[in-house]
Amino acid sequence: MREMWDEVSVEWDSAEIEPGIRVHYGTAGAGERTVMLVHGYPETAYVWRRVAPLLVRAGLRVVVPDYRGAGGSSKPLGGYDKHTMAGDLHALLYEHMGLTGPVTVVGHDIGMMVAYAFARRFTDSTDRLVVMEAPLPGTDAYTTALGDTDRLWHFQFHRAPDVPELLTAGREQLYLERFYQDLAYDTEAIGPDAIQRYVRAFSRPGAMRAGFELYRAFPTDDAHNRAQVERDGKLRLPVLALAGVESTFAPFTEAMMQEVAKDVTFRTVERSNHWIPEENAEGLAAEILGFIGVG
Repeated sequence: MREMWDEVSVEWDSAEIEPGIRVHYGTAGAGERTVMLVHGYPETAYVWRRVAPLLVRAGLRVVVPDYRGAGGSSKPLGGYDKHTMAGDLHALLYEHMGLTGPVTVVGHDIGMMVAYAFARRFTDSTDRLVVMEAPLPGTDAYTTALGDTDRLWHFQFHRAPDVPELLTAGREQLYLERFYQDLAYDTEAIGPDAIQRYVRAFSRPGAMRAGFELYRAFPTDDAHNRAQVERDGKLRLPVLALAGVESTFAPFTEAMMQEVAKDVTFRTVERSNHWIPEENAEGLAAEILGFIGVG
């Protein structure tokens, strides 16, 4: 299927990356260098609709997957640790799409955790890493952030067995819209059409459960990430750590990424809180392009 994002053509397809598990993804552009954009919760690859065209016009090829459990991808019962999810995306790029060279991986929110896991697990396949807007399990900053129950109350709620599924069934829009409103610099930035698209995606069978499983995997992610740093040391590839200028993540993002990576550049994105790709796509694209030396 073809879709136009700001007059840039996005081709949609799906790939069976293991028996019974399909990843839905879009591609745009034909540049020699590839950037993979990994969305967060509670969104889908559609979050990149304003960013991808700017990268394509700069001469890049862009891949925008729905990760395991989200959008048009499969929603299995397990496999939501970020190590496994990174494996899904590596199989998509290198086994299904046939890429040969390294990619720049960009992750927002939960997608930041997946992007980090990708760079860790597949360092030779990763040119550069861009992360934003989440506490990374396996860092001291993450442990500290868990104590912020006013801001991150949903971390514990989503991990409770069965309860979040029970309480959000039939109320998906009411529940999800709270995140879009409460974490915004501009509450109109995401827009009603995108919200309806996200709500429709998360109203599908198994979608809310899959979203909660992302959080239930955090203890596994924490232990895995800490063990990797202890065993292999810090990442050596260049890392760009971003935060919305109004985000509560801004004060600790730089130090957090310095716990796990040697070469960290930290920047804030103006006119944005948590939803950077939708609140300031131009500012985000400029940061990405400057970081990878394009434009």
